[in-house]
Amino acid sequence: MKRYNLLAGLIFGTAFVFSSCNDEFLERYPLDRITNQTFWNTENDLRVYNNSLYDLARNDDNVPILHAHFNGFDSHWGSVWFQDEFADNMAPRHARHTFFQQVRSGKHTTPTDPQQFGYKGWNFVRAINVGLANYDKAAVSQAIKDRYIGEARLFRGWFYAEKVQKFGDVPFVEKELNVDSPELYAARTPREEAMNKVLEDLNFASTKLPDSWGDGNAPGRLNRWCALLVKSRVCLFEGTWRKYHGGANATMWLEEAAKSAKELMDKGPYRLYSTGNPKTDYNAFHRVLNLAGNPEVMYWRRYQLGVFTNHVQSYFEYAGGATKSLVEDYLCTDGLPITLSPLYKGDAKIEDVFENRDPRLRQTVLHPEDAAFYKYHLADGRPYPRIQGMEGGYLSTTGYHIIKHYNADDMIGKAFDTAESPAIILRFAEALLNYAEAQAELGKITQADLDASINKLRARVAMPNLELGKVPVDPRYTADGVSPLIAEIRRERRVELFMEGFRYNDLKRWKQGKKLLIPTMGIRWDAAAIARYPKATVQTIVDPVSGQTYIDVYKGTDWANPVFDENKHYLWPIPLNTLAQNPEIKQNPGW
Repeated sequence: MKRYNLLAGLIFGTAFVFSSCNDEFLERYPLDRITNQTFWNTENDLRVYNNSLYDLARNDDNVPILHAHFNGFDSHWGSVWFQDEFADNMAPRHARHTFFQQVRSGKHTTPTDPQQFGYKGWNFVRAINVGLANYDKAAVSQAIKDRYIGEARLFRGWFYAEKVQKFGDVPFVEKELNVDSPELYAARTPREEAMNKVLEDLNFASTKLPDSWGDGNAPGRLNRWCALLVKSRVCLFEGTWRKYHGGANATMWLEEAAKSAKELMDKGPYRLYSTGNPKTDYNAFHRVLNLAGNPEVMYWRRYQLGVFTNHVQSYFEYAGGATKSLVEDYLCTDGLPITLSPLYKGDAKIEDVFENRDPRLRQTVLHPEDAAFYKYHLADGRPYPRIQGMEGGYLSTTGYHIIKHYNADDMIGKAFDTAESPAIILRFAEALLNYAEAQAELGKITQADLDASINKLRARVAMPNLELGKVPVDPRYTADGVSPLIAEIRRERRVELFMEGFRYNDLKRWKQGKKLLIPTMGIRWDAAAIARYPKATVQTIVDPVSGQTYIDVYKGTDWANPVFDENKHYLWPIPLNTLAQNPEIKQNPGW
């Protein structure tokens, strides 16, 4: 992706230079640089300007919406793959992932400056608003202008939705500001008012963007189908947030989520990737370097040697491993949870965990027999799993090494920051999950709805259908306050979208922060494990449910004894410097 920040800077910098004057000479435009008065003429001008928005959005820390991977050293924390570390899917203990551990345990504090993925990126909004003030100057048809207006408004709505999800009220700005603008010293826009504006932006984008830019999924630009998926995601978050936290018009937001997802499902050109092999199809396309032409991948970021690269594969160990909580959510092959299925073999040894289970488990977590197949840790030939304290190889905090996304060929023989693992940003499977959940939350889901959504995901991995008349009642979720059907749809979402950056936001919008209080556990730890994993150094806990002993990942660390304040921790704190600059912003409750 080319850089266009220079162009944007020139336009921003010259926007205020020229004022009305009667002297014809002084009104002449400079010939040696781009100016705001001479730039906005052709479709190519609009396209080039919007390229600068994509370039700004490539900074995933400032603008975490097209979230992919940072390049270089920052690949260790900036990847979308590591966002699940904020929740209960992954168990990092590396010092470089301290912020994830702090948030997950409720031990984060009010920062002086904006935190990672936090209260920043406002230059992105300014760039968008500059464009929106000028697109109409171009001598092209309104339909062409609307394409680029829609692109910019998709970015703005998506950006603000992400900020609302973290901070609640936000300073929603719809015009270019200068140093004297009163908006710089105003209070934040109330959440529900801001989200109404977000919906206006997303509605415009999902009707005015083209179905295709003719880029052949290169990757290129966000199209109308992408806008529909983003809209369904944002509306599902807002609808469930208002349903469980309180707020107006929850039903409207859920209906918009369902409608957007269904339009994409019925009319869009995308479908689930499948070769007919349930043992490999789920993770196969997460482990390749080139996703062009994949029917499921709607938008992705490509990395290419000599252009833009990353080092994310080499930092897999920092993620710690998958949690016992995640692993236990995979159904057995009879479609029942492990609490109900006679097929469950238990977890006395790690191999038993994979027996008679949803094939996605073995395509997500490393089975000991698959280490050679995946060339695990640069094909080092060591037995896995390997637990912290053991000598050599990749080490895990839980014993459940993550294999989804792993690609040894993107590391073997490559120097630092020359890796090319892509990042899937939008994929069709999410639309199926969004639709099923929205319909279930509305209380209007049918078997046909399940067959068009959840059961397509299950069919890819040869799992039994979810049937309305036979929904299992997992005792682990009866205290969640939702129907068994909604619990099953949430389970499906956790399994399908693992390590794609959804779990933390899902727990927040469902008002299930209490799940972050559950101790983070790994594999069974008994005499057999001690013998099998020599020199491992672990702390243990007795699971109150089973009475068995397991690895306790955070025992003895600062992240033991997690806290979650229902009146505080669903939102992040506003940085102190922001409050000092504008006291009207005001701090979020409890911080």
